[in-house]
Amino acid sequence: MTIDTKIHHVTIPGANLFLELGFAPHEARRLQAASRKQINDTRLLKQQLMDELSTWIAQHHLRQADAAEILMVSRPRVSDVVNRKTAKFTIDALVEMLSRIGKPVKLAVG
Repeated sequence: MTIDTKIHHVTIPGANLFLELGFAPHEARRLQAASRKQINDTRLLKQQLMDELSTWIAQHHLRQADAAEILMVSRPRVSDVVNRKTAKFTIDALVEMLSRIGKPVKLAVG
């Protein structure tokens, strides 16, 4: 048995993937807009959590290595938090770090 490894189609950057998947144009636009909103909302939430962590680190005058020990993560992970590299974190990882420093996160809907 052979496995087909040829590239048959490439979606260009910025193209509407939903349109290419065969959704009707109006539905593809709606799905793309909803997807972009969800991605942006997630990014903003991660930034807010990272802001809290960064502020705590600065207020306590901690070196990244010391913060890493307290947060139970590696020093490069602290650097990623301080430099707001949101793509490298899940929301739950950031919430876990905040709980380790006594800052529980509360979710409000609406």
